[in-house]
Amino acid sequence: YDPELARRLLKEAGWDIGNHGLLEKDGVPFEFTVITNQGNEARLKTAQIIQSGLKRIGISMNIKVLEWQAMLHEFIDKKRFEAVIMGWGLSRDPDMFDIWHSSKTREGEFNFISYRNDEVDRLLIEGRRTFDHQKRTGIYHRIHAILAEEQPYAFLYVPDALPVLHKRFRGVEKAPIGIWHDFIHWFVPKNRIEWYS
Repeated sequence: YDPELARRLLKEAGWDIGNHGLLEKDGVPFEFTVITNQGNEARLKTAQIIQSGLKRIGISMNIKVLEWQAMLHEFIDKKRFEAVIMGWGLSRDPDMFDIWHSSKTREGEFNFISYRNDEVDRLLIEGRRTFDHQKRTGIYHRIHAILAEEQPYAFLYVPDALPVLHKRFRGVEKAPIGIWHDFIHWFVPKNRIEWYS
């Protein structure tokens, strides 16, 4: 976060402070609206932090909090947004075809930003077709490298979670996505059950 560098780069791009303290270019203020869903305090707080930082350099960011279904059907699916704060939860398999493949941009599909990259498309298909673990790992690492370079999203944070279990629990499998994926298989052996009152 470097406000001075941001101001300098914006000035070089033709943005100057106008009468209302906002950056303007050709008489148009630098202003946009971000949408997010109600009921998610972390996303709202994130929006407020970004809003505060942008305000310091002369950018006005409005926040619109929407009911989840309305946000999806009236804004996301119809591509009626300037910016959005959302989150993804992925499965154990690293396949991200539905999120990043250019064929998945229709209403109700997950590539709602209409991201398109021919190499990513090819790699996503290749990743689905190979069963060689090492080859798949290389494919998905390359996809992540492209996404990190192109930044189709501004990846903001990964929520911290520290699961803690008593050593009596059995059936817990560690996985790249954590331990919660198979919690229905957890158990405590009968001889280790303790009751507290």
